[in-house]
Amino acid sequence: MTDNHGVLRREGGGPLPPHTALADLAAEFEARIAAETAAHQQRLAALHEDIQRATLLTRPGAPGADADAVTLLPDSAAVHELLEQEAARCRHEVIACQPGDVSRNPANLEPALARDRALLERGIRMRTLQQHSVRFHGPTQVYVAAATALGGEYRTAHELFGRLIVFDDTVAFLPTDTTSWGALAVREPHLIAYLRGIFEQAWTHASVYVDPTALGAEALGQAARDIDATLLRLLAAGLKDETIARRLGMSLRTVRRRVADILERLGAGSRFQAAVIATRTGLLDTPEDELHPA
Repeated sequence: MTDNHGVLRREGGGPLPPHTALADLAAEFEARIAAETAAHQQRLAALHEDIQRATLLTRPGAPGADADAVTLLPDSAAVHELLEQEAARCRHEVIACQPGDVSRNPANLEPALARDRALLERGIRMRTLQQHSVRFHGPTQVYVAAATALGGEYRTAHELFGRLIVFDDTVAFLPTDTTSWGALAVREPHLIAYLRGIFEQAWTHASVYVDPTALGAEALGQAARDIDATLLRLLAAGLKDETIARRLGMSLRTVRRRVADILERLGAGSRFQAAVIATRTGLLDTPEDELHPA
């Protein structure tokens, strides 16, 4: 111990030899360093555990409950690989919500039809939600006609809640918010139940898909009026053309052409004026008639 002058002394009061005092000081520092090192090691070990848990959440095919909860699929190749695996495992039902631009690449429809055909031929129920605009997209018409002939069920709506695929209520595929075409594979049962509830609500209010080539001129005209009514509502809400195109599953060029037609029919010189005319004449208060109620 030290006295008031900082001199190291024995318990009995006598001063310690320098080498003994230095050795004691060194031992004291070593003890402190060892204690601090142990604390740092504990914190480091806890950090490694946190890192491992976070890694499991994003590692495809990792075993364990945490790994199964959410898996990040970084690109379209990983998404298609797991989709094929889950489709092969599926035993009861597939539900899907497929909003999007009707200018989608027709080459993507061929592998999708092959996967759907294998499911339907095994007796798997398959229900798909799409947007009204796909009724006028040639490659999608062919795809839906082929899948419907095998037992697939299709309905359409003006707007949908987002992209979703669920196999047997055990795994759901959700899109990521990047441009990599990746996805999240979700296996958490409560979240999957919530997503199914959203799907079922949209399915109830959607219209049964009917091939437009089998419809008369009156039905086709009603389809165009329904789409224009939705366009008018979105214009009145102040949405930009790009946003409207995404929400209605149309190409940007189609949206701009239809907006121009609406302005001409209403005799409006601007979008704002069109919204005012529509509001004053009650066009925005008129319920939209579905093409073919379920």
